Parts: sequence; structure tokens; C-alpha cells
Amino acid sequence: MPDAEGPLTVERLRELVDAGTVDTVLIALTDMQGRLQGKRCSARYFLNEVLDHAAEACNYLLAVDVEMNTVGGYRMSSWDTGYGDFVLRPDLATLRLVPWHDGTALVLADLERTDGGPVLASPRQVLRAQLDRLTDRGLGAFVGTELEFIVFDDSYEQGWRRAYHELTPANQYNVDYSLLGTARIEPLLRDIRNGMEGAGLYVESAKGECAPGQHEIAFRYADALSTCDNHSVYKTGSKEIAAKHGKSITFMAKFNEREGNSCHIHLSLRGTDGSLVLAGDRPGGFSTMMEHFLAGQIACMRELTYFFAPNINSYKRYVPGSFAPTAIAWGVDNRTCALRTVGHGESLRLENRTPGGDVNPYLAVAAMIAAGLHGIDNELPLEPEFTGNAYAAGESGDKPTVPTTLREAAELFEASTVARTAFGDEVVDHYANAARVELAAFDAAVTDWERIRGFERL
Repeated sequence: MPDAEGPLTVERLRELVDAGTVDTVLIALTDMQGRLQGKRCSARYFLNEVLDHAAEACNYLLAVDVEMNTVGGYRMSSWDTGYGDFVLRPDLATLRLVPWHDGTALVLADLERTDGGPVLASPRQVLRAQLDRLTDRGLGAFVGTELEFIVFDDSYEQGWRRAYHELTPANQYNVDYSLLGTARIEPLLRDIRNGMEGAGLYVESAKGECAPGQHEIAFRYADALSTCDNHSVYKTGSKEIAAKHGKSITFMAKFNEREGNSCHIHLSLRGTDGSLVLAGDRPGGFSTMMEHFLAGQIACMRELTYFFAPNINSYKRYVPGSFAPTAIAWGVDNRTCALRTVGHGESLRLENRTPGGDVNPYLAVAAMIAAGLHGIDNELPLEPEFTGNAYAAGESGDKPTVPTTLREAAELFEASTVARTAFGDEVVDHYANAARVELAAFDAAVTDWERIRGFERL
């Protein structure tokens, strides 16, 4: 394996290929579910052909369900249109080594139609469109994602054969901030941290969380697109590294009745000249822009929750007293609220606590930007800071709550004027169909819960 080098230039890649150090280049896209999909290319083929001419892949990659089943309802890709290709155009700014695979580099791609133009519903393009809206206003977004996961001593193959029943978590008790508890699986955590450093990510720290086997590795914030790219690389890479250890990792929002996996998203804005735009002389050290941006998050939370919680399981996380939010409120350093403000001055930022570990980061960050711009463009006033227990305010009806089911969230999203104005009808219709596909699959399933309650006793 080559020494960790972080981001690669094409010239450096050529040197590594000529030296026989790198022989494979992964060209990848992020699909609707937030997964890396693509193909493994010979490194020489990548340099000789893909660099100048791009690559292609079947456009069904953005029109399938979680199990890669072809499903109906998509304009982009169907039996009627012949399941053609789209173009994978490498973004060379994302070129990097993949240290946990021998002789391998990776590059992320933007998607284009074969007749020209972007694939608007591709997650990376959805985010790019919102970043362009910020740029038009002289603004840029910086983001950090905090992604929790649960580690099991069982391999992925063992988990599959057991239908994910009776798995053994890597820790038997709450190891939140415990150095002793995290040391139990430090060989895995260290390999993940070092692997990600070698892939160009800036690792900050690792810590235990409260559910058995639950951990979090944090990375330094970066510009919004880079953070989402890195998030996708990390999520795939950590699973691959865990598999090498004979263990498994899940990022699903709610694995069992214990605390779920969150993905808190920290977002700040700056002027494209580097100027501070969120800090100011308003109460709390906010600027007027910060007030409008935060007010937009509150106003749009319910109708954009689908981009924060895209799966049936996502909504099981929203339980009072679980550190997953229920009430749509904002507070200063208040973890009971859906929206938490953190820091001051140049570190002032917004934390959205709604997303779970199953979130697609591109779509979630795009939704936060769209909501914030809605607040800025309409000069929405900011409601007073919430103090105290926001869970109680949600239960009493004093504060609105996040949707409680995928069906409710999808209906709000599909009917949202804000979503259609920000993302366009093509994007909204595409993802509304994805929600209908997921709901139909779940409605047709017979669960273990139903069998246990009904087999004998009903």
C-alpha cells in the first residue's frame, strides 16, 4: 500500500501508476440512498481514456430502491426509455488514494445526460445547484457532519445469515466519552482514522456514544461540497475497513429500541471574500442574516424533513428524551431542540440535529441551504430562543414537531412550494417517487413484530 498522501493531482497519479504503486482507479457517484456506486477501472485506462472522455453507467442507478430493484414512476430511467446510460464526468478535485485497498485511487464524478447537461436529480447536482444560489449572493457554505455508528463483533455475512438477530455489540454498556470502553475496539477505530487521513480527510477525534457498541469519529469542517464528498467516502470506507476486521458497522437511524444513530450537521456561511456574515450585534451575537437564515430553517423544517429523514426507519429515532429531536425549536447550546446554535464570532454556526446516520448528506445540506435562503429572501423574523426542555414543548403542542412518519414527510415535501422553488419540479417529483416506492415496499412487508404478536395470540 502506498504511503498516505491525501488528495492527488493527475501528475502524481501518473507517477504512482508508472511506478506500479497504483493499478486501479474507482470512479464513483453517490446514489439517492447516499451510497457510492460505480466501477473499477484499470489505472492506465483511466489516465488514457476516462480523463479525456469520461465514463458511462446505467441511469437506473438513480431509479432503484435500496435493494437495487428496478421500480416504476421515474421519468429519468425506465423500461419505456430503455434504461440508457448517463455520463460519469470525473471531478479531479476529489481524486485521492484509498489506503485500505492495495494499489487503489478513487475519484467522484458528476453526472451528465448523454445528450448534454447535468442530471438534475443526482444528489451532488442538487447540492451544487443550492451552492450556486449562494454564490449568486456572494456567499459560501461550510459544513461539518457528525456521523454515529454501531459496531458489532459479527461479520456482515454472519449478520445477513442471522437476519441481523442476536448480534453482539462491540461494547456491552454505555461508553460515552469512555477511554476504557473505546480502547476495546481501538484497533478498528485507529485503522478507520488512519485510512481516512490517507484518503485526504482531516480527522479530529473519536469517542464512544451511549448505545452498546456505538461510536463517532469526527472530521474537521470544510466547504459544503467537500464535506459531503468526504462523508460518502468515509461511510463506505469504514464499512470496508470493519469487514477486514471481521466486524460490521451500521449507520441505520434506529437499529433497536436504544438510542439511534444521528448525523448532526453543522453549517455556517461566509462571504465569498471570507467575511463573517452570521455574527453581528443582534441579540446572541447574531447578524440580521443569521436571524433570517435560522428563521428559514424553522419555517421549512416540516416540509423539508424528507431530505433529513429519507427512510421508514428514520422516523423511529424521534423519541422524546433520546437526544433525537421532536420539537421544531431553536436554542443556544440546547440539545433538546431540533436546531441548536453553537459558537460565537467566527465560529458561530447552526447545528441541525434532525438527520440520522442514514441521511444522504448532499440532499440534507441542500435542504438546509434552501431553507436558509427562503428565510433570507423573505426576511423572516426569528422567534425567541427556546430555553428548557423542548421535548415537553413538543408533547404539549406549544411547539410544532417534526413529521412522525415517512408518509407524512413525503406528502409535505411533494406539496412544498419552497422545495419546488428551490430544487425544481424534476427533483421534487423524482424524490417523491422514491418515497412512494419505499412506502409501497414497507406496506407489503410482514414484519417479525406482526408474527410475534399474531401467530398464536390472535
